[in-house]
Amino acid sequence: MMRMFSSAQPSPTVADDEASPRYPGWRVVAVCFVVATCCWGFGLYSHGIYLVELRRLHGWSASQISGAATAYYLLTATLVIFISDAIARLGPRRVLLIGTCFLGSAVMMIAFVTALWQLYAVYLVMAVGSAAMHVGAITNILGLWFDRQRPLAISLALNGASSGGILIAPALVIAIAAVGFASAMVEAAIIMAAVLIPSIAIWVGRPPVRGGSGTGIASAPAQWTRRGALRSLMFWSVAAPFAMALTAQVGFLVHQIPLLEPAMGRTRAGLAVAVLTIAAVIGRIVLGALALRLDLRRATALLLAAQVVALLLMTQTTDIAALFVACAVFGLGAGNLISLPALIIQREFEPASFGMLVGLSTAIGQFTYASGPGLLGVIRDVTGDYTASLVLCMLLEIAAAAIVLIRAQRKPVDLR
Repeated sequence: MMRMFSSAQPSPTVADDEASPRYPGWRVVAVCFVVATCCWGFGLYSHGIYLVELRRLHGWSASQISGAATAYYLLTATLVIFISDAIARLGPRRVLLIGTCFLGSAVMMIAFVTALWQLYAVYLVMAVGSAAMHVGAITNILGLWFDRQRPLAISLALNGASSGGILIAPALVIAIAAVGFASAMVEAAIIMAAVLIPSIAIWVGRPPVRGGSGTGIASAPAQWTRRGALRSLMFWSVAAPFAMALTAQVGFLVHQIPLLEPAMGRTRAGLAVAVLTIAAVIGRIVLGALALRLDLRRATALLLAAQVVALLLMTQTTDIAALFVACAVFGLGAGNLISLPALIIQREFEPASFGMLVGLSTAIGQFTYASGPGLLGVIRDVTGDYTASLVLCMLLEIAAAAIVLIRAQRKPVDLR
């Protein structure tokens, strides 16, 4: 098993103190932060930018372009189901390097498509990269290094997801205005590769050897299997509400710039993305600090209720200041909806199955929210504006808030 993670770096042992700043796992957290920044920055927050530019260049409809985003989410979801197996077979370093190469190639190629089928092909390449860099991969990788400090490590690393909106989306808007779509995308891909490839190669080495803690290479036998989880109400009480909520959230994020542009203009709409993601960072830090003292299911319901209020405000006003406030309120839950499934699974399920269950929950969510961008695009094309699309998002989040409060009890059943 040790060969799976071949590295020149020595393998940490269980004697290493996870709370120490010198613990090697914190360097892996830093790498995962940058990985998440690139994955979410180019693979989620910038879809609205691609949509606007591709409509301008080729005249394709919102539903046609959003359909490619839906295909991207579907393939990513399929691959994420098996991400824990890929990490076990190839090692975390190779998985992250593969993801970087595929994502960078897609970012570079997207500016040169001239036909819809080419756009779909590029988005499928992007999906392979995202699957190797997304929340399922990051939480699995950090689970190899952390046990007691795992919630903190995951929260810190996934703040990179919010940083993707703070840094990458506005920077792309500015770069496209300055040098054009094609040049901006090529330069972005080169910068991403120059930062990520050496960081992954140097800092992501061998995970520590652990006993029965549920992390690392040698862990206790898992009691759960994918088939057993899919038959369990306990598992679905986590997977289902987050799948519904993320369908609304991802659909909104993909369409955020074209939705806000008529009232705010392109530049301010890009800044609204940054406001949303700054709020997401703040919300995730606060929740991470308080997680041990919170009822995580009730916290989820409250965050979803806040997002419903924010979406309702967007349907009622075109005032620029009010729209910025609505984006900030929506953002407080945006980052946490990515982190919370892993934190709830960490608390409510046995440790040895953590990686597999997080991967499966992530995949189910992505299968579901893959329909979000395309569905909102179709509704927008049919109705002529985004009001009906936002109403659908609100209904999904209200239902998710109700379902997440259901507390399924453990039952002595065969989980295999």
